Amino acid sequence: MHVKYDTSILKSEQTRNLFATHIPSLTASMLLAIILVYIQWDVVSHDVLVGWLILLEAVQLARMALVVRYQRNATVAEEVISARLMRFRFGVLVSGVIWGGASFLLFPQENLPHQMFLIFMLAGLTTASVVSYSADLVSAVIFALSIVTPLIARLLIVSDELAMAMAIAVLLYLGFLMVSLRLINRNLIENIRMRHEGELREAAMNVSKERYRLLLAHSPVGIFHYDLNFVITYCNARFAELIGCPVAQVNGLDLYNLSDNAVLPALTAALAGDRGYFEGQYQAVFNDGWIAMTCAASCDARGNVIGGIAIVESIHERKMAEMALALSNQKHDEERKLFQTILDNLPLGMWMLGVDGKIKFVNETFCNALGIAAHDFFDAGHYSDLLPLSIADKCKESDRACFMQGEPHYSTEWLPFTDGRAHLLEMTRVRLHDSANNVTGLIGLAADITERQKVESELRIAAAAFEAQEGMLITDRHNVIMRVNQAFTSITGYLAEEVLGKNPCFLASGRHDAGFYQSMWEGLNEKGKWEGEVWNRRKDGEIYPEYLLISAVKDIKNEVANYVATFRDITANKAAESEIKKLAFYDPLTLLPNRRLLTDRLNHALASSARNRNIGALLFIDLDNFKTLNDTLGHDMGDALLKQVALRLKSCIREDDTLARLGGDEFVVILENLSELAMDAATKAELIGEKILAALNQVYPLASQEYHGAASIGVTLFAGHALSIDELMKQADIAMYQSKKSGRNTLRFFDLDTQKIINERAELEIELRKAVDKKQLHLHYQIQLNSVGTPLSAEALIRWVHPVRGLISPAHFIPLAEDTGLILPIGQWVLDTACAQLHSWQDERFTQDLTLAVNVSAKQFHQKNFVALVKETVQRHAINPKLLKLELTESMLVENIEDIIVTMNALREMGIQFSLDDFGTGYSSLQYLKRLPLNQLKIDQSFVRELSSSSSDRAIVRTIVAMAESLNLNVIAEGVETEEQHTLLQDIGCNYYQGYLFGKPMPIEQLDAILAR
Repeated sequence: MHVKYDTSILKSEQTRNLFATHIPSLTASMLLAIILVYIQWDVVSHDVLVGWLILLEAVQLARMALVVRYQRNATVAEEVISARLMRFRFGVLVSGVIWGGASFLLFPQENLPHQMFLIFMLAGLTTASVVSYSADLVSAVIFALSIVTPLIARLLIVSDELAMAMAIAVLLYLGFLMVSLRLINRNLIENIRMRHEGELREAAMNVSKERYRLLLAHSPVGIFHYDLNFVITYCNARFAELIGCPVAQVNGLDLYNLSDNAVLPALTAALAGDRGYFEGQYQAVFNDGWIAMTCAASCDARGNVIGGIAIVESIHERKMAEMALALSNQKHDEERKLFQTILDNLPLGMWMLGVDGKIKFVNETFCNALGIAAHDFFDAGHYSDLLPLSIADKCKESDRACFMQGEPHYSTEWLPFTDGRAHLLEMTRVRLHDSANNVTGLIGLAADITERQKVESELRIAAAAFEAQEGMLITDRHNVIMRVNQAFTSITGYLAEEVLGKNPCFLASGRHDAGFYQSMWEGLNEKGKWEGEVWNRRKDGEIYPEYLLISAVKDIKNEVANYVATFRDITANKAAESEIKKLAFYDPLTLLPNRRLLTDRLNHALASSARNRNIGALLFIDLDNFKTLNDTLGHDMGDALLKQVALRLKSCIREDDTLARLGGDEFVVILENLSELAMDAATKAELIGEKILAALNQVYPLASQEYHGAASIGVTLFAGHALSIDELMKQADIAMYQSKKSGRNTLRFFDLDTQKIINERAELEIELRKAVDKKQLHLHYQIQLNSVGTPLSAEALIRWVHPVRGLISPAHFIPLAEDTGLILPIGQWVLDTACAQLHSWQDERFTQDLTLAVNVSAKQFHQKNFVALVKETVQRHAINPKLLKLELTESMLVENIEDIIVTMNALREMGIQFSLDDFGTGYSSLQYLKRLPLNQLKIDQSFVRELSSSSSDRAIVRTIVAMAESLNLNVIAEGVETEEQHTLLQDIGCNYYQGYLFGKPMPIEQLDAILAR
């Protein structure tokens, strides 16, 4: 077998051998160098000896490290190996040159023994190189020549006879070494090549063995080898499977021990040199199946028969198929005869018709039923010629339909039988085709369904009556009860024997008139069914609702034969509908009418008022402080209160009046037919309202507590359809809020002036929204000074310059902005504008240190992202946050004080200042005041206005100043308008002022002009 080897692997093995012997060689070389220096120490200069030794040892150590690194990083890459070999050879050259230099540097001039020692040392080293470098001829030659050439040259320089003889001897010795080196190198390389080729050949042999093993192991046929003694020496898995034994048990099996020896003649013939064959049923296989075996002799290399090889294949399935086919052919004739007998004895009539209408086949069943002999059918031109004319035409029509449509054709036909009666036959006709898909005729089947039709009719009645869980009764065509089911008895209470033979009219409740029943029967006769809700009477006299369905059952002639009534008791449905209505129109908590039903009742009240010309009233009732009850005692207590309120309200109104709950704590009362006179109607409505207030003012027992409640009532009158429902509800709501503003627990009638104010407020809201978009809002600035008149800061005050109304006071539109939520965008605009102004002031010397105060609303301050908004605005305008002062009103401190403190501290960390505006007018707690990071208190102008005439105001201002000093806060007074007020404030100790005395709020241009002066 010829195997190619890889030259890169050859080089890799060559260098591996070279490096493997090199470490010991280098070590020996280094020891020899030390010995040489030691011997020559007395005859050669010490400096030369030491220098030479150090140089040699350094080179040898470097070569040793290089070889170690190569051994640790072995490779078969040819380019890498070549590069490493070049570097190795260079190291060999350097070492050889150093050793060769010893011929001159370490050669003593007059000391023959030391000269001879040096010569023999170098010669021996050269000999060692042949062995050490034999794997690389180039390295060995380089090293030998590098040592011997300088030695020969040195001997020639001596030029005496002994030196010349020694030089010639060394030269001859060198030649001998070169020849020996060449032979050693060639043998080494040949050994490496042969070992590598052997490994490749062995690997290829293993692959070939594995291929043959897999081929035998996975062969679909059984294969086995046997020796001359008929003992199986090898078998594959398929053969073991056929035998039914594991492979390990089959190997070594004596074929004579098999239960069936039928294959032995074929196996013997193979050992004689012939082909052996066997085919038959073999009992030794696991299923006693059929096998086919082919066997031949197995010979050794000299052609001697050493055994036989057999191939075994299971042919059991093929043999079974052949036997089945033979059996099938044998039974074919018998089956054909049997098939004819079966067809003749079928309970179905059968015939075959050609395209020409002639009968090709007819079974005895059909012939016997009709009383027509088979030969008469075959002789007739068309089989219908043998049938009555009326029947013949229908049969021909059915045949044509079958030929035309290409699908099975079904029909029912009445034919006269030999028993003298007409029988109903269910006919099925199917087209026949030849191999070319041409129509060759049709085959027909006729089933007598006369009895079945009668049974099915009865089953239809039974199924209609009893296949349901609902109550059922069946009547004949004259409406006489024939049958009822158990559900009928359960619902009505009547037993079956009590109702059979009766007309169902005894179930009538009396709630329906004759017209109702007449309409029922007309629909039933017209459509064949009627369904709807009916009130009937049970046996115990109870009237109940039921859903009734009556169906007319028709016979084969399409005439009504029976009526089937199914019904179910819908009492529960009616109750559910009532409950749904209650949920849809009534408040689930108080069971009072809800808004939907209230609207319907109010529509009726308006229509009644218009019809009778009577005036009614609408009362809108709202409980006072109900939210506080919910928040303190919980919603359960709130619900309990609402239930008690509903009961008290019911007790205060008339039976015909309507009381409704809109939701929450809001109730509405409709008072109808009070009077034809408005004044009289108002008086009556007021009396009822006062009665309601008195009832609602009584103590409410809530669990273990007592609760004192009150309500505010708004009243509006209505007469006919003068106002819509929405307008009436709005008027009553407005009146109720007027009652709230009047101090609560009172009653107010709607008036047009209030409506006018609300309308104006609504218009103002619309215009305020436009003002934000159209930039009608402006900032004016009012200066703030210290006691010596130096401007220190200013307050930014918003102004609305309306294009039609002119300047609108903040007192008019700021509360509106608070209520509508517009205060948030307006407040952000004010903050933006103020920060932009501060940025502008930073560029001027006389304004760069001014502080600007901005008012912040409660809603604006309580925004979750207020701190982030302020921070973003300050950073966007690039201003010093210490120059921005936010003014908070004292009323803001009433609720959520802890959240306010957190927000203020966050802003204070940014450097922003705080001033508490309108101080002294609110209800702030001194305990919380000391925790607030304030910079300033602002005395409200209501205390400053009467300062000269009111000792109380002076005392309050003095107290505020003293308290501020104790809290390290400065104090500013607003609304200073006179010099007398100014002087009094100075005397008290207030050193910061703001008011008309120093300047009114003005546009920024005017303020800048004043500050510039």
